[in-house]
Amino acid sequence: MKTSPAEMIHNLKDREIREVLQENFIGSLAYVAHGVPYVLPVTYFYDEDGSFLISYSTEGHKIKAMRENPSVALGVYEMDTPDHWRSVMVHGTFEELHQIDAKACLRQFAEGVRERLQDKGIKDHAIISDFSSKAYDGHIPLVYRIRILEWTGKSRRS
Repeated sequence: MKTSPAEMIHNLKDREIREVLQENFIGSLAYVAHGVPYVLPVTYFYDEDGSFLISYSTEGHKIKAMRENPSVALGVYEMDTPDHWRSVMVHGTFEELHQIDAKACLRQFAEGVRERLQDKGIKDHAIISDFSSKAYDGHIPLVYRIRILEWTGKSRRS
């Protein structure tokens, strides 16, 4: 008997969802501004101990929108082939960080993303250079985290 494509799609267990979040560092951030949904790529670090995702930005549209409506989502995808993939959707709350908390999380973010890059065999990672005390394009980066409220995940393995 032949298996239908829908039968090959499975829900991920919490352990597998954590694995997807830990092994990756780029996701699609969804937020709402003036009643309109936006989705943008962001670099993130998953801090399993605190149940949150850490990221940064400069002041702008995205930050203003998340301050006004802190409900956000982040999608992370892995695809080897059309028949072999995993995806995770995180729903959470935007939290802007300040001063020592921001500096500590930015350091954690930079170290974590460096590790992910090394794990993937990427050695030139100048884009993640020492954020903790330097300016980013002439601006101090605004550090934020997404407190994870719930998550779901799917996979397809043929």
